[in-house]
Amino acid sequence: MRRRSHSHTFDDNLNAERARIIAELENTQPGPQRDLVESKLRQLETASAIDGWLTSPGLQPPEE
Repeated sequence: MRRRSHSHTFDDNLNAERARIIAELENTQPGPQRDLVESKLRQLETASAIDGWLTSPGLQPPEE
């Protein structure tokens, strides 16, 4: 099994992927491929927003 020298947080991974996709967008011409890359970027932004909501200190557990 492969071991990592240091762990990455979910937020770190999202930011790295976001930077990669933004760089890809700069080199992609308008068309179906660019639309797909933009869709991936929107998915990452949604995932980041959900992660921020789930990890917020104001989030309360459900009442029973």
